[in-house]
Amino acid sequence: MASINDRVSVANLKRIGVLTGGGDCPGLNAVIRAVVKDAINHGIEVIGIEDGFLGLIEDRMRPLKVEDVSNILTIGGTILGSNNKTNPQKYPVGRNDDGSIKYKDLTEVCLTHLNVRKIEALVVIGGDGTMSAAKPIADGGVNCVGVPKTIDNDLYGTDITFGFQTAVSIATEALDRVHTTAASHHRVMVVELMGRNAGWLTLNAGVAAGADIILIPEIEFDLDVICNSCLERSQRGKRFTIIAASEGAKPKGGAQIVERVDEMSPDPIRLGGIAKWLSDEIEKRTEIESRYVVLGHVQRGGTPVAGDRVLATQFGHHAMELLKMGMKNRLVVMRGRELGDVEITAAADKQRLVPHDHELIAAARSVYTCFGDR
Repeated sequence: MASINDRVSVANLKRIGVLTGGGDCPGLNAVIRAVVKDAINHGIEVIGIEDGFLGLIEDRMRPLKVEDVSNILTIGGTILGSNNKTNPQKYPVGRNDDGSIKYKDLTEVCLTHLNVRKIEALVVIGGDGTMSAAKPIADGGVNCVGVPKTIDNDLYGTDITFGFQTAVSIATEALDRVHTTAASHHRVMVVELMGRNAGWLTLNAGVAAGADIILIPEIEFDLDVICNSCLERSQRGKRFTIIAASEGAKPKGGAQIVERVDEMSPDPIRLGGIAKWLSDEIEKRTEIESRYVVLGHVQRGGTPVAGDRVLATQFGHHAMELLKMGMKNRLVVMRGRELGDVEITAAADKQRLVPHDHELIAAARSVYTCFGDR
C-alpha cells in the first residue's frame, strides 16, 4: 500500500462518472458530495449514474453540480439511487427453454454509453459485489476507483467501511431497548442482526450493549451451551438473557438458515430466521419465555453518525486524489488510521471475516460473554 505522496501526477481528467452500487447505507451521500465538490474545484465535470450499474446499462445519467450535493452530508441513502441485482457481465434477459435464467454480457453496452458521454473514469461506491461488477469495465479500459461501502464491514483489504459505524450505533440502541423489556418480563430476547457471513456488526453491537450471548458466523454454536447459559443466569438471579445473533450464525455441524433465494440476484442467498429458530428452541428446552426481534433494514437507514460522515468524506477525497494522480483501478482503503489503496480486484468476491483470536472477542469473553461454543 503505497503513499499517494510518492506518485507523480499524470492525469488530465475532464469528465468522470460516479455511481452507488449494492445495498444502501448511511454515508453514501457524503462520498458523492466529497467527490463532486473536489472534482468541480479542479475543473472536472461529474456525471451521476442512476441506480448503480443498471443506470449505466440503461444510459440513465445526469450532470451533478455543487448545488446538487449541498446539504446532503447528513442524509442517509443515496441521491443517485442504487441497485444490488445488476452485474453488467451477467445481466438477466429472460429464461432458457429449461426454465433457467438466461444471461447476457452487457459490458460493451456500458462501455459504449461511457464513451458517448466522454466519461474517462468512474468512482464506484460499493461492496465486494460492486467491485466485482466493476472489473469488466476496468478491463475494458475505463479507469475505476472504488470506495468501500457496507454495513457488514466485510470488504477485503480495508479495516473499516463507511456505514458500519452507523449500523453499529443503531443495533446497539435496539439491543439497549430490548434489554429493559427483557428484564421487566424475565425473558430471553434474541435479536437478529445483519452481516451475511461476517460477524463484525453483531460482535461490536453486542459488546457495546453488553449482550449476554453473542453469536457470529465465524464461531459455530452449541445449542446446549446457549440453553445452559440461560438457565445458569436464571439460577443466579439474572432472570433474563439478551442474545445478539448474526443472521449468518449456525449451529455446530449445521447450516445457516436461508430465508429465501432470489435467483435474479448475483448474490441469491438471503439469510434470515436464526432468531426465531433460537427463540423457539430455547423456550422448548429451558421453559424460559423467549421472544425474538429482527432488526432488518432498520440497520441501513437514517442519518449517518459523525464517524461515518468523516470517513466517507475522507474516502471521497482520496478517491479523487487517486484519479488526479493518474492511478488506475484502485480501491480506497483504511488500515489502522492510514488512508491508502489496493488493486480494485483485491476486494472482488472476497470477504473479511472475524478471526477467532480477535482482541474484541477476547475482551468480551473476559466479561463473561458467551459465544455459544463453550
